[in-house]
Amino acid sequence: MARAKLLLVDDEASQRQLLAGFLESHGYQVTQAESGQSALDLYPSIFAPLAIVDMKMPGMTGLELLQKLRAINPFIQVIVLTAFGSVETAVEAMRSGAYDYLTKPVDDLDELLIRLEKAAAQNRLVVDHQIMSERLDAYFPDTEIIGRSPAIKKVREMITLVAPRDTTVLITGPSGTGKELVARAIHALSPRAEKRLVSINCAAFPETLLESELFGHEKGAFTGADKARQGRFELADGGTLFLDEIGEMPLTMQVKLLRVLEERSIERLGSVREIKLDIRLLAATNRDVDKMVKEGSLREDLYYRLNVVNVDLPPLSERAGDTLLLAEKFIEKYARKIGKDVKGIDAGAAAILTTYHWPGNVRELENIIERAIILTRSDTLTREDLADLDTSQSTPAPACVRPLSEVEKDHIRFCLDQMGWNIGLTADKLGVHRNTLRAKIKEYGLSR
Repeated sequence: MARAKLLLVDDEASQRQLLAGFLESHGYQVTQAESGQSALDLYPSIFAPLAIVDMKMPGMTGLELLQKLRAINPFIQVIVLTAFGSVETAVEAMRSGAYDYLTKPVDDLDELLIRLEKAAAQNRLVVDHQIMSERLDAYFPDTEIIGRSPAIKKVREMITLVAPRDTTVLITGPSGTGKELVARAIHALSPRAEKRLVSINCAAFPETLLESELFGHEKGAFTGADKARQGRFELADGGTLFLDEIGEMPLTMQVKLLRVLEERSIERLGSVREIKLDIRLLAATNRDVDKMVKEGSLREDLYYRLNVVNVDLPPLSERAGDTLLLAEKFIEKYARKIGKDVKGIDAGAAAILTTYHWPGNVRELENIIERAIILTRSDTLTREDLADLDTSQSTPAPACVRPLSEVEKDHIRFCLDQMGWNIGLTADKLGVHRNTLRAKIKEYGLSR
């Protein structure tokens, strides 16, 4: 079976042809080039994920070629060839994005194959991650899974990593941080996306009803069971089952859930017939699971079964810089829903939103914005529109302190977006000259 396409660039014909022949005999589709310019001319027609590039060539150097190839295809994995003793050149190439390097002449061809296989694996990894990130943006463009803070970027990365793999995920974090939203994202990006996502809040049912809700029952299984009924496990067969507030599940139910996870089968209430299942399980809780295990309210064996992968959502107070981005999305959402022409917030309102601790997290922020849009008489939310917010909670937390340049960059971007990137109007609102604003846009690399 043919392996990946590969671009081989070396001005030494004998070395190039030797390597090309060897690699082709091992299944690679090799395109040869004798110079950097020749490689650039050929590359658009092959768009190879791998390249082997000699560093020292007449005309365009290997380092220049590496940079130009990465400009065309940011995911290309390049192995550079450098003369023995020129490790400094190889280090410089690695800093410019090369995947690996080998010294010339390449004597250990088996080692070359190993490094190419690793480079190909790395290419697949970064491409898959990019595709997943784009699909996440496409599925959830206007939701709480937005932000530029390191904490939320880590969550998004975890989603893209675990979604394609059929593993059990435990989603933790305070109330109002978007645990159900993460579950929906994982399902939507998984191979089970065409099947159902079935959710149940374990805290919403007493123990007797919860068992029936999860496992279903046969006719006559208990008083009032006048017909057979499928439970949530059966409804989710082939898809995903999301157990919210798993920490509220009684211990007797935890034993039965553990059996399901181990055997992938259930029995309806009032039946001894075993029903095989093909489901992916996601669970969520806002409680401290380690503490629950120590106290005995969560079975340790069940905890290990659920916590194969943990996605931990940060509180909004730890998502420095994301508050205004979320507020902007909610303003857009509720202005459209309510039918009001509200375009943004003023500096006073922004100051309140960014210093408040948000004990209710993103859910609280959304509720505050919705209420403010209903009550406002202006096209811009002001401090007065947020008067119901308990500002005694507004002592800035140390975790929220950021470099002034970051705050300025985010605020300029926010204002530009609010003003439709009208430079003159934005400069007037910010109280600076338009040339100063243009300089800041260039300095921070902002673009529409």
